[in-house]
Amino acid sequence: MKLKVVLSAVTAICLGVSAAIAAGEPQVVRQDEMKKVGGAMGVLGAITKGEKPYDAAAVTAALTTLVEVSKTFPDHFPAGSETGMDSEAAPAIWQNMDDFKAKSAKLTAAAEAQLASLPADQAAVGAAMKAISGTCGDCHQTYRLKK
Repeated sequence: MKLKVVLSAVTAICLGVSAAIAAGEPQVVRQDEMKKVGGAMGVLGAITKGEKPYDAAAVTAALTTLVEVSKTFPDHFPAGSETGMDSEAAPAIWQNMDDFKAKSAKLTAAAEAQLASLPADQAAVGAAMKAISGTCGDCHQTYRLKK
């Protein structure tokens, strides 16, 4: 009985360590960052579509997330992280890193501009989302693999 408990504990520890190691991998970090961006865009989209009422705090939080993620996102693409962990990163990123960083900077600038003039109603959130989503699409067209 004690052996089963010990083996179960050891297995749990090993699985936990494996998950912790994977969590630090650049591919996992980028995927987590993109989930944050998706969540932020989801908040803005729900307000734009009228699925949720306008909420200045939620808009501010979403735009702040976009600014924060876009500022550091290119840092999560070191050499050697081109593949693995179901990455959707296209090889073009490493071939054109300066352009990739410039596209991320455009997202930062677009999100910062919207944050500075905080959208005050549903229509303004829609306009902000349109301004921001163009930068997302521009990057995804070039640097995201289609799965």
